[in-house]
Amino acid sequence: MEPLYGPIKDYAWGSRSAIAELQGRPTPSAGPEAELWLGAHPGAPAAVERGGVSVALTEVLAEDPVDWLGQPVIDRFGARLPFLLKVLAADAPLSLQAHPDAEQARAGYAAEYARAGGHRNYADPFHKPELLVALGPMEALCGFRSPVISAQVLAGLGVPELRPVVDALPAGSAGLAEAVRLLLEWPAARRAGLVAAARAAVTGPDAELVTRLADAYPDDPGVLLALLLNRVTLAPGEAIWMPAGNLHAYLRGTGVEVMAASDNVLRGGLTPKHVDVAELLDVLRFEVLDEPVVAPRTVADGVVTWPVPVDDFALHRVTVTDGRPEVTLEVPGPRVVLCTSGEVTVTDGVAPVALRSGRAAVGPASVGSLTIAGAGAAYVASTGLI
Repeated sequence: MEPLYGPIKDYAWGSRSAIAELQGRPTPSAGPEAELWLGAHPGAPAAVERGGVSVALTEVLAEDPVDWLGQPVIDRFGARLPFLLKVLAADAPLSLQAHPDAEQARAGYAAEYARAGGHRNYADPFHKPELLVALGPMEALCGFRSPVISAQVLAGLGVPELRPVVDALPAGSAGLAEAVRLLLEWPAARRAGLVAAARAAVTGPDAELVTRLADAYPDDPGVLLALLLNRVTLAPGEAIWMPAGNLHAYLRGTGVEVMAASDNVLRGGLTPKHVDVAELLDVLRFEVLDEPVVAPRTVADGVVTWPVPVDDFALHRVTVTDGRPEVTLEVPGPRVVLCTSGEVTVTDGVAPVALRSGRAAVGPASVGSLTIAGAGAAYVASTGLI
């Protein structure tokens, strides 16, 4: 193992305290700190230190891919790290978004790069399923809730213009798709009036959400689209799983996120960025997500995981204490370890690395099991290959 140094993305919705506090730095930070990236994604690769020089992890992997990735990973995913570990810290809502499945990503990427110019939705030919585990209380919108409930909520606003949306919702998947299309294609000249009418009329448990979103995006129909989704508040250790086609948005809070190493995002609102309605409608899965929250599953003393139906990544949390000062974990392929509290020492039988909160380490596939000792908590990202 060796220390891994990740770049911090300064998106406007980021926190000026969460990542800095995690790493023990002074707060507030100079600007918003939204995401700490710990991986080899070409958009913002983390780095290791070699001879006093910072070297991008992408370069390290390219020098000896078999040693670092292992032949099974190369055979399955190519000569690249198939997962990306992040710390996400939101003080303001992120955009409503969804990600393509593997086939859609390959086709979309190929089609866009076969033509010249124009907006591009696809940065790469890979899918981007995601798992986010809350470090503290975290609010999110995740997946469509019952269209019957959504119809009742929208009807309760008493906004006559929404009647076509309300009428469409109860008609199964096709009706849900039509309701989403109507909101996404709402005439630009009438959007501010629609949002203002909804903001003035909303009461009950959705009032705070609509008010907050409308204040930030007063002419964005995504404010109404948010009412079609499950709103969840995660307790520390709870997670949400976001498969392909799942419309979601983080509202606020801090979590550890692991995903397939892709940057493909189709946006649906709550953003000044481009919204490609036709492509988003093709990607979305118009099905109800009854239970968006994933509870941790204990797999060993001091070790929990959150099972997901993909093999690009797996995530474990290891907790060591005075009463349980050492935990050994078998993980396949390359691994990235992030300490989130206390101080731990991580070793793979070759070189131990001491980590305090907010610091990370990386190790190759060629070494053996992973041992974490000390007093603290650490998240271990690896592939999901068996």
